[in-house]
Amino acid sequence: MPSELRFSRSDSGQPTSERSVAGLSLARWCASNGWPVHPLTPGRKTPAGNCQKCSQSGHTHANCPCLRAGRWCHGFHAATLDYSRIDQWWANNPRMGVGVACGPAELVVIDVDAHTGDLPPRDRLLPGITVGEAVDLRGLSTGFHSLAVLAALRGERSPADDHTTLRVRTPSGGLHVWYRATDGRQWQCSAGSGKNRALAWQVDVRAHGGYIIAPGTSTSAGVYQPVGNVRQPAPLPVWLAQELQRTGHLPAPHIPAARPVPPRARQAVLAAGGGQDKTSRLLTALLAEVASCAQHAEGTGFSEKLNRAAYTLGGLVAAGHLADSAALEALREAAAAARPSQEHRSAQIIRSGMAAGAQRPLHLGGRR
Repeated sequence: MPSELRFSRSDSGQPTSERSVAGLSLARWCASNGWPVHPLTPGRKTPAGNCQKCSQSGHTHANCPCLRAGRWCHGFHAATLDYSRIDQWWANNPRMGVGVACGPAELVVIDVDAHTGDLPPRDRLLPGITVGEAVDLRGLSTGFHSLAVLAALRGERSPADDHTTLRVRTPSGGLHVWYRATDGRQWQCSAGSGKNRALAWQVDVRAHGGYIIAPGTSTSAGVYQPVGNVRQPAPLPVWLAQELQRTGHLPAPHIPAARPVPPRARQAVLAAGGGQDKTSRLLTALLAEVASCAQHAEGTGFSEKLNRAAYTLGGLVAAGHLADSAALEALREAAAAARPSQEHRSAQIIRSGMAAGAQRPLHLGGRR
């Protein structure tokens, strides 16, 4: 969130901002970090509704006209990085909160619950880990405790105490610990009280198929307040990724088929040397990497891969190894093959990536 925002408490005891935390400013800040956003109902932490049909049985995001028309609907399914759409949504509805779609943002957020409660059976305290009768559980009453026990068993620091990443205190006293997925795997959501997939008792996981409330969002209960000075998610720790995998936070194993480079992209490769020299081999690898994102709708690092390809092709164009029109067409086709419904977003990434790459011409021996 913008670093200049600070929070204090009003005379009524409710958190208020020293300067108004505009939803539009917050939404744009999230989008600038590559986190697709969607509106939340003013004063609440639930997605804002839109059309009447959305509450009717059988109506889903797949057949909702709101999304195709550029209107929010169905929560994180409407999440966007399109600044014009964001401006339209929040400028007209400034009291709406901001939700972040975790899957497209490649985020894994550990949601620690501070509500005290009766302990579950020992086999559900840390799923998959036997907590013997000899272990004294007196005093253990919140998600902070169960997460600390899990971390201690692994010889690691609890995510709640991880000062290297964005942490957000919730109005109820809980904590959202934000991490960045870095390997393209589609981590799944879970509830700490769930009987199937769960990381630890009273510890939820927000990832693919879910959303998280943006830091700085105000609700009737208070403000989602960042802790400390870090405002960016750190990479998901290896030990925590291993625990998430152990507790079933990945979909069923899947071995994707190889994705070919699209036809026009292949023509760009041929124009660069027919696949024999260093330039054409680089083009083949970059464009195939972008096209391979079609294997999954989210969690593949699509934006990063497209930006890297655009930056590289921009450098090749500036150095005279490739025609600008051929590079642009190749990037557009590779992006369309991977994300056919995100043309506007892809075009923005391509334009900015190529413009940045053009500032540093890429010669066969490297940039000069």
